[in-house]
Amino acid sequence: MKAILGKKIGMTQIFSPEGKAIPVTVIEAGPCTVIQTKTTDNDGYEAIQVGFDEIKEVRANKPQKGHCAKAQAKPMRYLREFRVDNAGEYQLGQVIKADVFEAGDIVDATGISKGKGFQGSIKRCGQSRGPMAHGSKYHRRSGSLGALGPNHVFKGRQLPGRMGGLKVTVQNLEIVKVDAERNLLLVKGSVPGPNKSMITIKTAVKAK
Repeated sequence: MKAILGKKIGMTQIFSPEGKAIPVTVIEAGPCTVIQTKTTDNDGYEAIQVGFDEIKEVRANKPQKGHCAKAQAKPMRYLREFRVDNAGEYQLGQVIKADVFEAGDIVDATGISKGKGFQGSIKRCGQSRGPMAHGSKYHRRSGSLGALGPNHVFKGRQLPGRMGGLKVTVQNLEIVKVDAERNLLLVKGSVPGPNKSMITIKTAVKAK
């Protein structure tokens, strides 16, 4: 499995040789440093821990500094673990760049979706509104909360509340272009989260 951490730059479009416009998300993927390797003998499973986005020494605490120093790396803003089958082939301090992926690869993109704050049931749950005419007094409210008999509202009822700010994965996105020199991935379609947010790119688990 191939995986990398990146930062969402924004969206644009590129044109295919046939002149068709392709909407793409630009992701600054890496460079990521291998901070720790986990093996079946020591930890019971195979994985690597990678760091992304170096920070100043003064902004890291002692445990962070010591953990990254084992790989002879500076403190990192983000640390994430990826399950791999060949963790023994990775060396501490090894740098993973955008060129681990190729154009045409199918990937899953994971990020924290944009926070929308407290929203009503129409925007949050996709419910329908009432008539907006003068005679109606029912416009954008939630409607019935269930039958009278149970005397309580059942769990799972779609109601107004906090929307967004959740971990979201978009599956089966195609990598249209890889710019290895600038560590950029151009992914077809949109990925979750605002610009400058951290995105995890992995080989798709349901790729056809």
